[in-house]
Amino acid sequence: MNKKRRTLPRIKSKYARYRLRTALSGIHRFGVYAREDIPAGKIVIEYTGKRMSWAKASRVPFEKSIYVANLKRGYVVDGRIGGSGAEYVNHSCEPNLKPKRSRGHLFYCSRRKIRSGEELTIDYKYSIKLRRVPCRCGVRNCRKTFMVEFAK
Repeated sequence: MNKKRRTLPRIKSKYARYRLRTALSGIHRFGVYAREDIPAGKIVIEYTGKRMSWAKASRVPFEKSIYVANLKRGYVVDGRIGGSGAEYVNHSCEPNLKPKRSRGHLFYCSRRKIRSGEELTIDYKYSIKLRRVPCRCGVRNCRKTFMVEFAK
């Protein structure tokens, strides 16, 4: 009997400041998990991938654009191509990570102490102009969508 083995995506340790692993997630497909305690306010991992302009990224089909993250004015990084593993960090309406942009790089930093074994999450805060994406984070104050309405 020949069973097909599911391979998990990997974290590129070169971009991670702490020991992390990928595993199946209760939120969505794969997730990133801490393999050690992470103190609050620390850089955890850099989000890497192919850099491109917003104009070029806007032509990427929606199904593939879920790994595109805002990098700096007019530019994005596509984690599907050369990603560090940070592209597998799932959305939560009460995340334990926050983005930090510095000198053309995007880092995920801990908002609070993260315990070993805990899934890493970030609030994607998609623009209201994009297609509505349902949220499955399961937290008490879940918005039920990745979207954020910005004050006008």
